[in-house]
Amino acid sequence: MNIVSWARVSSREQKEGYSLDAQARAIRDKAQKEGWKVVKEFSVAESAKRGADRAEFKNMLAWVRQNAKRENIKGLVCHKLDRACRNMRDAVQLQLLEDECGVKPLFVDNQFGQGAAGQFSFNIMASVAQYYSDNLREEVTKGMLEKREQGWLAARAPYGYLNDTPDRNEPIKPDPARVPTVQRIFELYAQANLSFEALADTLLREGYAHYPSNPRFYRTTLSYILNNRFYIGEIVWHGRVFQGKHKPLVGRDTFQVCQDILKGKNRRKGDSNLPLAGGLLRCKYCGQAVTGELIRKRLKDGSVREHVYYRCGNDVQGPEHPTVRWRGDSLETAIAAQLNTLKLPTPEITDWFRAALRAALADEGRFNREKQAALRKRQTELQARRDRLLDVFLSGAIEKDIYESKAAEIRRDLDGVTRQLTEEFTVNTDFVEMAEKVFNLTQKAADTWLGSNRAVRRELLDVLSLNRELTDTKLVVTWNKPFDALAEQPKTENGRGGGI
Repeated sequence: MNIVSWARVSSREQKEGYSLDAQARAIRDKAQKEGWKVVKEFSVAESAKRGADRAEFKNMLAWVRQNAKRENIKGLVCHKLDRACRNMRDAVQLQLLEDECGVKPLFVDNQFGQGAAGQFSFNIMASVAQYYSDNLREEVTKGMLEKREQGWLAARAPYGYLNDTPDRNEPIKPDPARVPTVQRIFELYAQANLSFEALADTLLREGYAHYPSNPRFYRTTLSYILNNRFYIGEIVWHGRVFQGKHKPLVGRDTFQVCQDILKGKNRRKGDSNLPLAGGLLRCKYCGQAVTGELIRKRLKDGSVREHVYYRCGNDVQGPEHPTVRWRGDSLETAIAAQLNTLKLPTPEITDWFRAALRAALADEGRFNREKQAALRKRQTELQARRDRLLDVFLSGAIEKDIYESKAAEIRRDLDGVTRQLTEEFTVNTDFVEMAEKVFNLTQKAADTWLGSNRAVRRELLDVLSLNRELTDTKLVVTWNKPFDALAEQPKTENGRGGGI
């Protein structure tokens, strides 16, 4: 029987001696004992944490699916179940691999048997593996949070600092050799009107080196340094800001000046010849922004013909990454076709929908007005009760404690009614007209796209859609709500200008 082997280890487990070599050796011994032939071996050191992009695991599954029939692969062998999966999603992937390709998951240490009992044991072990992974993540996150609450970064210190783990009183210290470089970066950027490229040139010319082997600063490194609040004594983690105990390298005023400059400079002007570049679209396979390129070809008569292409901006693509490259006119047509999916099929349906929308919004407005009137009536009644209660108390008919108790009850009710009136009914009285304008926008979105300038086009896509992703053959759009409901009507799927 032909098999594929899979070995995985995290960095922590590697340190504890649970090595990839040990797993691979155990799998080979198992294969030799059972008479299996190992067609291909996969091994990787990567995390199985939630949200991690387990690229190699996905690549391995894709390779097995692609080659299962040709190589006659019947088994995927791992040392133990938790080497292949630490959550139920991965377990489902293994089961799908068996159902679709006949490749059965096999293990050196775990045996699950046949039939329903074996499947039940498999699911139980996968659940246990997920519990272990979730619990480990919680404990690690708890430790990292505690470290930050104590004022220290639970990770490698950024450029300009040194990790001194044995020193519990000051585990992160300024690096004397690099502190002047960090301070000069902020000083130059705050005082001069420099781009990142010009800033890197100035630093190199003045003798400030990033690393001895690579002295020039890259723009991404400069952006990271200039945006990092660690240099003013703060630690930012998951949206929270902790006051660090490490020594700041930069003054707050200088840092804020740099932030103001960054915010003013981060608007991309872009090339007018490449209107669909600059982050408007992303690659479906790797998430990288789609970039543009202008190809100029000189003809025999001396004239120049220009062609615009858009491609995935990832320059380091894996073997499973298809070539994502579109002609500019084809991409324009595909976007217009996607926008056209929002358009209702006939004028009659469009008129009916517009009338129904107007009626529904009118009903909602009438309901809101009635509710608002009821709340105002309730507000008037509570105010009258409050006044009567005060009159009764002043006349001496009730004791002070009874008055205060009843007055507090009325005040709570009155505050609640007032809050509802303030929060729920501060609305635009022209919302019916606004809704119609939005609907009309969707019905002529494709025409607006084809006949507008770059700025209007970008605004149109940002309003209507959440994501725009390119494959090698298709444009995939994720619509914002409520426009997704319009797009779900039966339409032809568009690729490079065609339908199916």
